[in-house]
Amino acid sequence: MSSTTTESSSKNKLEGKVAIITGGASGIGEATARLFADHGAAMVVIADIQDELGYQVAESIGACRCTYARCDVTDEEQVKSLVESTVRKYGRLDIMFCNAGIGSRSEQTVLELDLSAFDRLLAVNARGTAVCVKHAARAMVERRVRGSIVCTASVVATRGARKWTDYCVSKHALLGLVRSASLQLGEHGIRVNCVSPSGVATPLSCSANGMEPAELEKRYESFSSLKGVVLKTRHVADAVLFLASDESEFVTGHNLEIHGGFTRT
Repeated sequence: MSSTTTESSSKNKLEGKVAIITGGASGIGEATARLFADHGAAMVVIADIQDELGYQVAESIGACRCTYARCDVTDEEQVKSLVESTVRKYGRLDIMFCNAGIGSRSEQTVLELDLSAFDRLLAVNARGTAVCVKHAARAMVERRVRGSIVCTASVVATRGARKWTDYCVSKHALLGLVRSASLQLGEHGIRVNCVSPSGVATPLSCSANGMEPAELEKRYESFSSLKGVVLKTRHVADAVLFLASDESEFVTGHNLEIHGGFTRT
């Protein structure tokens, strides 16, 4: 194989694939949408509730490769409609990246747990992801597509936390979802995995912490043993690309941690 052929194939890991990315209007979702398009995806459907940002991202990637659809993952009918419309327009669904999620609104320690906030967060992070997995899997099974489903968990999915209990619980739930779904869907050739990043300075996390990206990155950097590099959205997108592509065709039920040797809980 020539070097030109090798370079071409390595740059088109998703050639002809159709993907949905929830929470795709900013942060990790946006970075992944751009990367998927760069790697030859036939169509990337960005789903979010941030309409203005979603349309801007889709337009900047190009109408021939990306489109935006409004979808609130807490509404099962909206998720079902999103998947059905994608399959109807583009003939199939190969990749579902369940990335939509929110953070804790307060410290949410057990002794001061706000259960209304707890319910809201789990509705998005846990229930919303489960609904996305359900309907993506149904579409893949019906069309006999050997698809890939990737979920965004977190470094706290395998650890306890001194605060943000609701967030920690929701991400633990995603691990159970991924492990169960991978067992159940394996007979259909569908792979289910998750990525678990540590802190990333996304627009959402910067807003939640009241910090500029550089300031928040400096704070997050102190949590990792690996020095000289700061976790960026592109690092997470690269991991998602690996799990979405055929490079990981024998990987399922896996939690890919991206944390640079996380040392703090």
